[in-house]
Amino acid sequence: MCAAILTLEAIPVGLSAAVMKPVEGTSTGVALGLGLGLALVCLLVAGLLRRPWGYHAGWAVQVAAIALGFVVPTMFFLGAVFALLWGTADYLGRRIERERAAAFAAYDRLSAQQPPE
Repeated sequence: MCAAILTLEAIPVGLSAAVMKPVEGTSTGVALGLGLGLALVCLLVAGLLRRPWGYHAGWAVQVAAIALGFVVPTMFFLGAVFALLWGTADYLGRRIERERAAAFAAYDRLSAQQPPE
């Protein structure tokens, strides 16, 4: 779920580059660097979620997306929405992993108690 959130977040973050130049008066280089750069980071971090530190990097992306609101004020709202989605996906994913581990442990205990047929 977290990878899907980051992948979907790359779209509005990347599109924020198009808003930065004409609306906010940001230079082209800065707009492309911030918007498309953060969109690329979203996609890269989505691929790094197999490593435990990838989730910390995902939280850093959420902070950066909210901070993008200092350039494009709408990103305060969008960044907060995606941070909420990210937090929910992170929480539920960890909960599912704990429950799955408990179920496998219970199954292993039960299997060890039964004599082989």
